[in-house]
Amino acid sequence: MKRKYEGVYVLKMQGQEEGIDEMVANITKELESKGASLEQIDRLGRREFAYPNHAKQKHGYYVQFQFLAEPAVVDGVEASLKLNDQVMLQHYRRI
Repeated sequence: MKRKYEGVYVLKMQGQEEGIDEMVANITKELESKGASLEQIDRLGRREFAYPNHAKQKHGYYVQFQFLAEPAVVDGVEASLKLNDQVMLQHYRRI
């Protein structure tokens, strides 16, 4: 049974925003290839962190996805994106 999820991703910027479109497209392809149906993509923009993370990053680019998927799809996407160096954080919740 498909459920509605929200995924928030924090992408590394390294001083440039040119690669953001490509990263959003990669995340979109990853979700759709696993069987998710995208409903909405919100680019929340560059945000400063309250404190630097372990990689001493001071900011990141936030993107929010809303999609319908089976619970196993979320696990598969999360595992795949953990291997991507450009995705600093990812968080999923059922809505």
